[in-house]
Amino acid sequence: MKWRPTLFWDTNPKNIDVLKHAQYVIERIADFGNDKEARWALDFYDKKTLRRVILKSRSLRPRTKTLWKLILNKK
Repeated sequence: MKWRPTLFWDTNPKNIDVLKHAQYVIERIADFGNDKEARWALDFYDKKTLRRVILKSRSLRPRTKTLWKLILNKK
């Protein structure tokens, strides 16, 4: 996946390991990602990982959490 620079503005996207930094990647995509990036996250990460990150995140906006909870209930 080629990341938009605005999605990971605080780090070099080339240094991101999507497995090692799963929480960071999922939180950024959930809050600031576009449809293509959200679809990638849903296809790449298993539902258990996505649900764990979304439910336990302290950095996601409340509306983002609500939306992703709904999305994950349908997946």
